[in-house]
Amino acid sequence: MIDIRFGSQVCGELTGGATREWLVPDGLGGYAMGTVSGLRTRRYHGLLVVAGHTPASRNVGLVSLDPAVVLPSGARLRLGAHEWSSGDVDPRGFELLERFDLADGLPRWRWRIGDVVIERELAMAYGRSCVAVVHRLVSGGPVRLDLSAACTWRDAHGERRADGPAPRVEPVDGGAVVEGAFRLAGPDWTPEGQWWLGVHHREEAARGLHPDDDVWHAGRFSGVLERPGDTVSVLAWAGDLAATPPPAEEVVAAARRRNRQVVARAGTADAVEATLALAADAFVVRTAAGPDVVAGYPWFGAWSRDTMTSYEGLFLCANRADEGRELLRAYAATLSEGMLANTADTGRVEYNTVDAALWFLHAVSRHVTVTGDTDLGDELLPALRGIVDAYLAGTRYGIAVDPADGLVTQGGTPGTALTWMDARVYGVPVTPRTGKPVEINALWVNGLAGLAELTELAGGDAAELWRLHARATASFAARFPSPVGWLHDVVDAPAPAYPLGGAPYHDDDLLRPNQLLAWSLPYAPLEPDEPTLRRVAAGLLTPLGPRSLAPDQPGYTGRHRGGPAERDGGYHQGTVWPWLLGPYVDAARRAKLPVDDLFVGVEAHLTEHGLGSVSETADGAAPHAATGCPFQAWSVAEVLRARRVRR
Repeated sequence: MIDIRFGSQVCGELTGGATREWLVPDGLGGYAMGTVSGLRTRRYHGLLVVAGHTPASRNVGLVSLDPAVVLPSGARLRLGAHEWSSGDVDPRGFELLERFDLADGLPRWRWRIGDVVIERELAMAYGRSCVAVVHRLVSGGPVRLDLSAACTWRDAHGERRADGPAPRVEPVDGGAVVEGAFRLAGPDWTPEGQWWLGVHHREEAARGLHPDDDVWHAGRFSGVLERPGDTVSVLAWAGDLAATPPPAEEVVAAARRRNRQVVARAGTADAVEATLALAADAFVVRTAAGPDVVAGYPWFGAWSRDTMTSYEGLFLCANRADEGRELLRAYAATLSEGMLANTADTGRVEYNTVDAALWFLHAVSRHVTVTGDTDLGDELLPALRGIVDAYLAGTRYGIAVDPADGLVTQGGTPGTALTWMDARVYGVPVTPRTGKPVEINALWVNGLAGLAELTELAGGDAAELWRLHARATASFAARFPSPVGWLHDVVDAPAPAYPLGGAPYHDDDLLRPNQLLAWSLPYAPLEPDEPTLRRVAAGLLTPLGPRSLAPDQPGYTGRHRGGPAERDGGYHQGTVWPWLLGPYVDAARRAKLPVDDLFVGVEAHLTEHGLGSVSETADGAAPHAATGCPFQAWSVAEVLRARRVRR
């Protein structure tokens, strides 16, 4: 994997250290997460964040474990870091950091106090909500190490205040149980019981959300580090509190072995691919219903569109086809009226996308093509045919195939945003894209061809599917090319001056990246030509992928910043989406354009924000600072897939 390490000039300065984040997942949707500097900048940061009945329903438990070193002289130095609502940052333990490493996906800090060097390693027990934190004396000593446990038990999206009841902390052998929800275990536990008021999260303030929280100092662990190699370790776990995990050192060693096995199983060709393969592993989780995909950390749960768009990169490129098979079967069971369930982070199951089912068609087709698993294709054939039949007959939200041209139209219901560009501000879609969106119809053409091939593999008659495919392809070629030199983003869209569903209609030629799917999918309706693709690249391409809208187009927003309304308003109005690098690279390959240099920016990004991973979004304007989730499934999946195709 790529070498990710930083010295004191990054670790000891908050602009660098506090904007680089690390993530250690537990395989269930929970995680440990923080920054290189140790400063918690998000309400979502913590050492034990526990997934509930779905990955999206997470609770923060162990907030931090603050080290303090007591030297033989009696001097006490605090190695933690907190920012307070007053604006003070205290303590400032990051100023004593000499190095941070992300080794085999696990974070490691090294503090130096004169000749005393203390190292911290952290890991989670895969498949269990359990974190292990190991502190080791590297040189110097003897010293005493105190570890103050700051705790809470609250929804990861919210905060807890001291004007409510204090967390219930019950002493148990070797530690304590907090709120009956998680347990702490380590050496020489001393209860404390005190609110730390006004813990500030600067990233939440920047996002226009309430930035302050109160946390409970439940107590501290203590141990003496006499000679190099001595350790003081703490475990924290949820679930079965009576089932003691293995020793912390064993948890760390097991996590390191597993991460290396993940990379080895993926059969990666170079250090960047190895890093992306391990990053992909974070998003594949096991729930009570089977394998699923977390769309992004730290705040997203499972979304069917993201899952199916990510499928090839997360499962097939990582040699996880058996888990993928199980996932595809489970998602097929959620189909209703030809639509795939979209399990929203609110906990409700909704059927509110026009493209998730079409991406599902694509995922199954790719699974069978890559693995040769025709048994799965045969099994899912009726479900896949049901999607096509439902679109032909018409389904929810005005989704239907127009009998006039064989193309898919959508969005006949006011207030809906059914494509991936689904942001709303105060309930009003920013980009409703009512009519016939270009990527939806590229997916439709692609899905018809994929289903026809699966039908023929099963010995069935695919003549009607090929007829539908030929008609849709011809209509696509006739309708979507625009006089401005690229493809229309939507055809047959209601004219802006008219109400939804009114007349006349117009064809929207805003320069957006959705058209890339018309050239990039396996059964794409068009072949790209170099001049068109160069025009698209000139307006959209950045070091981290295509913008969602070109800068010279009406409504362009160059900064994805501010409060929720401002951020949602710019979400698809110029913001960069790294996942679109995959379709762009595929289209460029087909146009015989060079592609290797397209990965340079995103490869450098692996050390800039969410360490070893790819962000959800970035500003459309230079320097294209990362925004959104620092760890995003389809960003990682599409970059990994696009890189591996060249082999």
